[in-house]
Amino acid sequence: MISRSTVVARLRAAGCVFAEDEARLLIGAASTPEDLTALVDRRVAGLPLEHVLGWAEFCGLRIAVDPGVFVPRRRTEFLARQAIKRTKPGAVVVELCCGSGAVGAAILSTVDDVELHAVDIEPTAVACARRNLPNSQVYQGDLYQPLPETLHGRVDTIVANAPYVPTGEIALMPPEARLYEPRVALDGGADGLDIARRVIAAAPEWLVHGGHVLVETSERQAPHLVEGASGLKTRVLHSGKLGATVVVASR
Repeated sequence: MISRSTVVARLRAAGCVFAEDEARLLIGAASTPEDLTALVDRRVAGLPLEHVLGWAEFCGLRIAVDPGVFVPRRRTEFLARQAIKRTKPGAVVVELCCGSGAVGAAILSTVDDVELHAVDIEPTAVACARRNLPNSQVYQGDLYQPLPETLHGRVDTIVANAPYVPTGEIALMPPEARLYEPRVALDGGADGLDIARRVIAAAPEWLVHGGHVLVETSERQAPHLVEGASGLKTRVLHSGKLGATVVVASR
């Protein structure tokens, strides 16, 4: 059996900052010595830990994350919690750019009787989200396009962790992200806001009066995103602890 110290040493040599924590998780996930060796080999080769394990922890939940699916970040827990604060029992919620469906799962685990609809453009992400959201509707398509027309004017909360990395900065991202996550989940266009602007611009036709659309962005980008929220009342919220920024626009 490969020893814990050997696992830690291999992970540390590969540049894993939290080598001891990762070793604990990998050892716990392995059923045989051979299995552990294979898991460590994959991690050392550069695969994201969550893809190696097959899950990510998010808002206290274990979210399935398949290879090729965007890994939910800790900072996005701030987006989820802000959405939860504004979502009442029985609400209709739409999660756009849902990836694994982590934000939607967090809302469902906290707010009763939510009717959740989730959308992603990537087939692999849609399949993964359907595993995490088995009792919700998950659609493949471009933002609002696949949603049923019956949702027009009925949605209480729209939430989106849309891609917001400027195209020119993709090459600067850690290899775990730029090599193993789909580019469409990262690339937000020239200034990083192409998708986020579309989310907010189309939100009013779907929201009930008093409904909210919440979009994760960066502190630097937030003022520019607010400029495109015509006819909506906007707030910019920050979490210093998580390094997270969310634009909330209300109808």
